[in-house]
Amino acid sequence: MSVIDLRACTLTREHVAHVHRHHQLILATCGSTELAIEGRGDRITGARGCLIPCGRHHEYQGDGQNRTFVLDVPVTGLGGERELIDRLFDQPRFFVVPNGLQRMADSLMPQLEQFPVLRNEIAVLLLRALSLQLRDDDTALHTLKAPTTVSERLDLERIDSWIDRHLADEIRVDDLARQCALSPGHFHHCFRLATGTTPQSYVQSRRLAHAQVLVERGDLSLGQIGVQVGFRDQGSFSRAYRRQFGAPPSCQRRALGSKG
Repeated sequence: MSVIDLRACTLTREHVAHVHRHHQLILATCGSTELAIEGRGDRITGARGCLIPCGRHHEYQGDGQNRTFVLDVPVTGLGGERELIDRLFDQPRFFVVPNGLQRMADSLMPQLEQFPVLRNEIAVLLLRALSLQLRDDDTALHTLKAPTTVSERLDLERIDSWIDRHLADEIRVDDLARQCALSPGHFHHCFRLATGTTPQSYVQSRRLAHAQVLVERGDLSLGQIGVQVGFRDQGSFSRAYRRQFGAPPSCQRRALGSKG
């Protein structure tokens, strides 16, 4: 790649994870995209962009309604722009998009679509404007150097409430990720950082904790309890219960009966 490749696109709801051999700048003019760079995630919107250096693993999932600039920037060449590019892409960064750059991106989107032959010139203009406006905006520059490690949108209370309402159903990571408006990959990574366990193990623990309450209550059969907390049969329920609590639910129920 000897020139900057700039394209305007809509990032779909498909989850994509990859690494590439060039730098990349992502700017949106509308809509949003969940994007994580080596586990550090944020939401790309008109007010929030990101810089992805060459060789950094990243994953993303759009909302299907965004309009997004994607700039693929070579790691060599480009003459006088080299110093500017090396400075911008010296580390993975999420940043606040200054108002002036937002307005510029909005105005350049139709220009790129009408005159695609000018994509390299428009790309250089965007990179220069980004460098100048971040240099003059201390707040944006500070945010640029301190990306979020765990998403603030990982609302465990909301997740717990949703799980408890769906204990009888199959619960997938995609279902939980949607509660926080995160991509499944980003959600899984953030969840492990926040809880020390996987989403699947967490759901299983909540199923069994609820089952234990029902076993102690004693008004349902063990088969009925297993179905209510999402197990396909009593055998799988009893085995999981024993692994969690050290004894099958039938033993616990007998012990409670003998105390009565």
